[in-house]
Amino acid sequence: MKRIGLLSDTHGYWDDRYLKYFEECDEIWHAGDIGSMDVLDRLMKFRTFRGVYGNIDGQDIRKILPEINRFELEGADVMIKHIGGYPGKYDMQVKKIISSATPDLLICGHSHILKVKYDKDYELLHINPGAAGKYGFHTVRTLVRFNIDCGKFSDLEVIELQD
Repeated sequence: MKRIGLLSDTHGYWDDRYLKYFEECDEIWHAGDIGSMDVLDRLMKFRTFRGVYGNIDGQDIRKILPEINRFELEGADVMIKHIGGYPGKYDMQVKKIISSATPDLLICGHSHILKVKYDKDYELLHINPGAAGKYGFHTVRTLVRFNIDCGKFSDLEVIELQD
């Protein structure tokens, strides 16, 4: 079993509570728009890190992280892409990929809107962790934690960061 800490859209903003809430996690995943090498470095030094670059990320981050990160962990096929859409309204690139090789879990960012939804059409779990940074229209900053074990997802928690 692996415990995952998931965030997105930090936009260069660092909050020490990221580490507090991800202390119990085995890995940290970031769904793009990291915004600075400082944020990326801190997360990479803290735990095993997986992520993607987002539309605001510069070449320094794009040299380190892919646009799409697809991997298997604990029996689950996982795909992360910053701009991916959501069930019923997927980005065309994502739709093409999941139509031919559907992951068990699709993680996207970009919208700054927290969304956890099972897509019955593709039989996948979709998670957008919302936005953990301060830049954007969102009024609540959010993080997500969950477990992966034998291809199953459990104990999903949404954490609201109050200022």
